[in-house]
Amino acid sequence: MEFTGKNVIVTGGARGMGKKFAVDLKRLGAQPFVVDVVQENLDALKGETDIPGQVVDVSNEKSVETFFENYVSGNGVPDVLINNAGITSDALFIKQKGDEITKFPFVNWEKVINVNLTGVFLCAREAAYHMVKHKVKGVIINISSISRAGNLGQTNYSATKSAVDSMTVTWAKELAKFGIRVGAIAPGYINTEMVAKIRPDMLEKVIQNIPMGRLGEMEEISQAVQFIVKNDFFTGRIMEVDGGMRI
Repeated sequence: MEFTGKNVIVTGGARGMGKKFAVDLKRLGAQPFVVDVVQENLDALKGETDIPGQVVDVSNEKSVETFFENYVSGNGVPDVLINNAGITSDALFIKQKGDEITKFPFVNWEKVINVNLTGVFLCAREAAYHMVKHKVKGVIINISSISRAGNLGQTNYSATKSAVDSMTVTWAKELAKFGIRVGAIAPGYINTEMVAKIRPDMLEKVIQNIPMGRLGEMEEISQAVQFIVKNDFFTGRIMEVDGGMRI
């Protein structure tokens, strides 16, 4: 698929990697539209790049359905969906300090599942529905993570990313007959605002375990997105971009 004139929706697109995807695709001639939950970030993006956006709760079925209906009505069918929206809320499954034992908070589990898993499902479902309805041979790209293999303190996050991988393969098999491709990218530790919040001593230990000896850059994940969009024979696979690191 060529980029010029293609409609692209990026979830979680007002900052970080999502913003990078949108900005790069616009530079290549695509027409990106971002959704996010923070209006201020959307306003800043619009002012800086002229990329339009809208507040959408990806975990809410009605919100997602309404957004896609309105988007298609005003812009046409999306050619590309980049399911980038995601959050973390880490905790140990069971933690003991002295005589006190604490459990993984259910609220942490629920909110990460709602955004990272249900949100991916709902946005992909609506995008695929409109692609099939209007006979558009589109592309759905899900953002997974190196944590899909399981990571200390990330029961919820790891579970969602592993599930995203499984859904990617399932949808690729089901949607191929409509000419729709589905792929995923599993980034390692990337130089983002989220990673910048990691305690410096812990981050240094992470970097020591990356064979390439550094964090990845958002540009390198953006290049992976562009590859999947452009390569018409890529589907049903998860592309690892992690500097050779394994958790």
